Amino acid sequence: MATKSNILLVGSGGVGTMAAYNLEVGGLASVTAVLRSNFKAVSENGFMITSVDHGNIKGWKPTNIINAVPAAGNNTAPFDFIVVTTKNVADVHPTVAELIAPAVTKGHTTIALLQNGLNIEKPIIAAFPTNPVLSGVSLIGATETSHSHVLHDDPDELIVSPYDNPNIPNEVSVAAAKKFAELYSASRKVDCEYNENVGFVRWRKLVYNACYNSACAVVRMDTSRMRMYKFPIEDVVRPLMMEIIAIAKVSGYDLPEDIADKMIYADPEFTFFKPSMQQDIEKGNFIEFENIVGEPLRESERLGVPAPNLRMIYGLLKILQWKTMETKGLVKLPVSPPAV
Repeated sequence: MATKSNILLVGSGGVGTMAAYNLEVGGLASVTAVLRSNFKAVSENGFMITSVDHGNIKGWKPTNIINAVPAAGNNTAPFDFIVVTTKNVADVHPTVAELIAPAVTKGHTTIALLQNGLNIEKPIIAAFPTNPVLSGVSLIGATETSHSHVLHDDPDELIVSPYDNPNIPNEVSVAAAKKFAELYSASRKVDCEYNENVGFVRWRKLVYNACYNSACAVVRMDTSRMRMYKFPIEDVVRPLMMEIIAIAKVSGYDLPEDIADKMIYADPEFTFFKPSMQQDIEKGNFIEFENIVGEPLRESERLGVPAPNLRMIYGLLKILQWKTMETKGLVKLPVSPPAV
């Protein structure tokens, strides 16, 4: 029997848990999952999963569960892959690169980023220049509804691509991406596609995330209400989408003409769905706005594409982020505000 690939998974929320489960069910991988707030619950009872792809699973645990990223070579076999499914909050430490650094074996470990946003691969290549980096776009719908309980209600679709790393031969990155696609497809329960044009998919997803997701977060209004009221769509969301589409086109990605309408009506009408950044704001969590909004904005500036609406929403999201930073003690005012 062939040796299983040794995988470290960082980010065991809904998406990460389903990735870990799918990899292990395929029989070609052994997963060590880094758990945080749910470590105690999973240690005692395992995961309780309701999955559209895999059915109902009670008490499942990955091969190993740990509560911190381990150090490579510290009485552990080197990891063949590190799969990152955490939120990518680029402006708050530890960054993704800082978080996974102890577990990376130079020149050996492939780093697979299953995260939202644009240019997320660049800081990883800068930190680990001799390691293959994979760009993954996950189209799954999965939520950890409470500690150790996961609802997976939208089929698992993963698009994976090698990301160009000028420090290593391209064939090494391509082989790593094809290997990971093989591991992820082995369960025969999900749709995993090797596609070297993942940039197109990232820009397509940004039409929703940089626009709908951002607007909902700023005004704290779900997508159903925005559609029912109509003017939030036409005055805010659609203009943002048209700017993203224009930036993508100059970047070399010509998105379909109907992409804005498809994204506007992507969510079922009466679910009163709150996109991820709105949920994070309401929970008092940090938001991953730098890679979702900041990077497209910086691309627009680099390419000379006007994006005044994107600049405004970026500034508003940054204000919200700094409010959260202040609440969590990461920034301090020069004087104390008056007591309320």
